[in-house]
Amino acid sequence: MITVSRGDVVLVDYPYSDRAGSKVRPCVVVQNDVDNQRLDDTIVVLMTSKTRFTSGRSTELLITVQSEAGKQAGLIFDSAVQAQNLVTIDRSFIRRKIGMIPAGTMSDVDHCLKAALGLT
Repeated sequence: MITVSRGDVVLVDYPYSDRAGSKVRPCVVVQNDVDNQRLDDTIVVLMTSKTRFTSGRSTELLITVQSEAGKQAGLIFDSAVQAQNLVTIDRSFIRRKIGMIPAGTMSDVDHCLKAALGLT
């Protein structure tokens, strides 16, 4: 089973919300590293290349491929981190790591998570 750390960008066999199937999608690991080491599950947020509705949404963060964050993340398309799409998955659903979100950008992801969860 693959080992992950908070901020890793991974390709996941991501389940549809109705559990009727899945699709391989990039996701960001948002679970803390203590739990990533001790549990077989991890918490991820979905990324999407459908970015046209991202602007102005407090729960989404646009990362462009040309940005330093996009390069470190291993993205091939401009993508939006969708903090409102959280899922706990067994790490066996992770196909591979493709990159990592830099610390400064993870701080922005944290703000999106707080907005998605209604935390202040």
